[in-house]
Amino acid sequence: MEDRLISYGGQAVIEGVLMRGRRACALAMRAPDQNIVVHTEVLSGLYRTKLVKIPFLRGLVLLWDAIGLGTRSLTRSANLQGGENEKIEGPALYITMGFTLLVGVAIFFLAPAGVGWLSERFLYWNAWWSNLLEGILRLLMLIGYIWGVGFMPDIQRVFAYHGAEHKTINAYEAGAELKPSVVGKFPRQHTRCGTAFLLTVAVISLLVFTLLGPLPLGWRLISRLLLIPIVAGLAYEYIRWTTDHINNPLVRGLVRPGLTLQSLTTREPDEKMLEVAIAAFRAMQKAEKETT
Repeated sequence: MEDRLISYGGQAVIEGVLMRGRRACALAMRAPDQNIVVHTEVLSGLYRTKLVKIPFLRGLVLLWDAIGLGTRSLTRSANLQGGENEKIEGPALYITMGFTLLVGVAIFFLAPAGVGWLSERFLYWNAWWSNLLEGILRLLMLIGYIWGVGFMPDIQRVFAYHGAEHKTINAYEAGAELKPSVVGKFPRQHTRCGTAFLLTVAVISLLVFTLLGPLPLGWRLISRLLLIPIVAGLAYEYIRWTTDHINNPLVRGLVRPGLTLQSLTTREPDEKMLEVAIAAFRAMQKAEKETT
């Protein structure tokens, strides 16, 4: 990606934080013995190809790579926490991840589409209203799911690490010293968060699917599947655009819903979590310098 701060990002994993730079990434994890374990790796050459400079296509390419990177990081962290007897690897890992992805698509894309079709068939709504119902239902399901899983103790810790990741990036971009007592004072919301991306996907899908008009159930479901990449590409470009123009008052208003939703996906981290996030960021920076 271009040589600028937008290329810095991260995500929370089980008892750890993944930080991604322009050329390298680092995963820092809190081991059961309370020591911080760090794993670094150079990003694939994909990030330096022309594909990542082509609007709309670059979002799909980078999103696909990010899914793979996130999966590997989650697996490393889970294996570290579980020990040798509970390792997750091999075909079982990919089957589980593939099944989870399919279930997610079925719940958040196909199920609302089916409800919209039923409103046309039995309530005699026109296509515009049924597509609007579908989009609103998808948005509410997304928010409800995030709100619901936030009550689980393990997810609350993941969300706290998520907050630590955001605070660390915010502190770095503000030029502050990267130590827990300083980083902890920064906000736990960030405009490049994946939460904002998910919300953008839900809103853009509402607009795109509404334009399709009335469709038989089969074609309605197929169209939702085929248009997921297009919706994701549009959402990625929108996030980039808002980040580039964040100083504009209108843009700040547009990103406000995404920042508000992050109150559900982040928690206030403790000092140990901040230490992990800072360790991940510093390791990523070091790996970046070594690859130049």
